[in-house]
Amino acid sequence: MFAFVEGLLDDLNMDSCVVDVGGFGVNVGITSRTAIALPGIGEHVKLYTYTSVREDGISLYGFDSRDDLGMFKKLISVSGVGPKVALALLSSMESETLKLAIISEDAKSISKAQGVGAKIAQRIVLELKDKVKMSDEAIISELKSGGASDKVKSLNLQMSSEMEDAVSALTALGYGITEARNTVASLPGAESMESGEILSAALKVLY
Repeated sequence: MFAFVEGLLDDLNMDSCVVDVGGFGVNVGITSRTAIALPGIGEHVKLYTYTSVREDGISLYGFDSRDDLGMFKKLISVSGVGPKVALALLSSMESETLKLAIISEDAKSISKAQGVGAKIAQRIVLELKDKVKMSDEAIISELKSGGASDKVKSLNLQMSSEMEDAVSALTALGYGITEARNTVASLPGAESMESGEILSAALKVLY
């Protein structure tokens, strides 16, 4: 219904804001990431929006980027995923990080978002893994910045066998595959280290 709302920020909370559009206060549901990105009260804002029409009313959800809006629309297309769950996911993970988690089938990282259980996380992966796209540059950028990563070989990104062994050891200790891979990949000189050395260094970082 509304492609975007633009006006002055009248009120701001971590999950909603009010935008003064020509004298009308428009209440918009937002993610915590969007809330942090917004300027101060009284400043000009523009949010890309999605209108949810239900029997109990009409709700507007806004994002500071079209990419986040597009990811939100994909998420709510998944069976069992409503706006609140989608907002929780996009509050806990950036869109590109979430895309990489979906592509790499890292349901464990997805399930860490508030209100997202293991079954819903698996369903998100199953229904969206062929619908989200990332360039090789975006994937590499996410890995360097600590974004989600799993099944690295399938994304044409290489780890040495010693690094892979260390990752396996970390997951056996209860760490998530995303956390394990990102930690190992971030270690300076890991490519030339033995698996035991990598594991020891990784545990120091994780502790």
